[in-house]
Amino acid sequence: MSPWPSPRSCDTFVALPPAAAGGRVVFGKNSDRPADEVQEVVHFPAATHPPGTALECTYISIEQAERTHAVVLSRPAWLWGAEMGANEHGVCIGNEAVWGREEVCDSEALLGMDLVRLGLERADTAEKALTVIVDLLEKYGQGGNCMESHMTFTYHNSFLIADRKEAWVLETSGKYWAAEKVEGGVRNISNQLSITTKIDREHPKLKEYAKSNGWWDGEKEFDFAATYSYVNTARMTTTRGRYCEGYKLLNKHKGSITSEIMMEILRDKESGINMEGGFMTTGSMVSVLPQQPNLPCIHYFTGTPDPARSVFKPFIFVPDITQLLKTTSPTFGHDDPVKKQPRFQSKPDRRHELYKKHESAAVVMETNEGKGKEMLEEIQKLEKQKISQMESILQNGCLDVNQVVKLFSQCVEEELKIYS
Repeated sequence: MSPWPSPRSCDTFVALPPAAAGGRVVFGKNSDRPADEVQEVVHFPAATHPPGTALECTYISIEQAERTHAVVLSRPAWLWGAEMGANEHGVCIGNEAVWGREEVCDSEALLGMDLVRLGLERADTAEKALTVIVDLLEKYGQGGNCMESHMTFTYHNSFLIADRKEAWVLETSGKYWAAEKVEGGVRNISNQLSITTKIDREHPKLKEYAKSNGWWDGEKEFDFAATYSYVNTARMTTTRGRYCEGYKLLNKHKGSITSEIMMEILRDKESGINMEGGFMTTGSMVSVLPQQPNLPCIHYFTGTPDPARSVFKPFIFVPDITQLLKTTSPTFGHDDPVKKQPRFQSKPDRRHELYKKHESAAVVMETNEGKGKEMLEEIQKLEKQKISQMESILQNGCLDVNQVVKLFSQCVEEELKIYS
């Protein structure tokens, strides 16, 4: 068992039409991780692989797919997978740590973050991504240290998966799982099982396993969260906590949720959604997925901690994207302490250029009120400009590919200028 207490961290949100404005799907996530962990934003193009190729994930190797889709990921810089990301087909996934009655396995398998990336690389719809994840979960299992530390920190995972048309919540307990198709316009997940009696897909032995453990009598209506965890599901949306607060914020804006509203929710400190302390919001993502296939999906990433003083920078999939060098962390190959046995005996400096400059700027914001306010106003102005430009693309359907290839990288450069 993990000696670490369960951190109250991570929130993922989705709004579907008509809850989202403009007939679009809006997805958002805060990644709440150890405060000193670097999160990078990276892009991997689509690729084909010879049959039988091995794929090295964070801890284990699995069989590679013959074709993988282009992805953009926000991930802790020390691992293979991702906390959140999107692919070229408009599929978005975010994951959460969850705990319940089933003991967490410390042995190394696929991390939930590996499953996020695998779902994005191998599926062109949300439901197909769900299928990819549960198939891999069944074959390889989930487990292993989820933190760059010699201390062990492990958990099961829940996922919110969205595309242009629909969204799914997938929640796991060991190899067992339940999935719910999102209806009613909005949905959020936090660090607790939240699927109750509406189960649209499930592990074939989900109920049988619960019954064999004495968690369910086989008579009363089956409630996944109540059965596989200790949650009082009747009070989930009324008891104060991040899951409840996120639910309230989504419903407060229901019918008018835009990318800016989603960013506002992710920046909310009072609710604890924008987390501070030993575990804090180390990276954030918002995606706008138009239902019209001729319009591009737009994905915004911070690549820096604390969205309240970060810039959500836009990314659009097009061929030959400029490399995201300034948000990519250094690599250490076989010398990386993650790859050596025993693991995590040292901790290299994984800060990318944007992280370093943002770190220095955060000190200015905290210690020099005048200069800090000026800097914050400048980054807010930059973000508003970019959101306005993206809205123009969605309204007019006009995409200048030559500009879009460097869209994210150019915005990073403009942000760096403000910090220097």
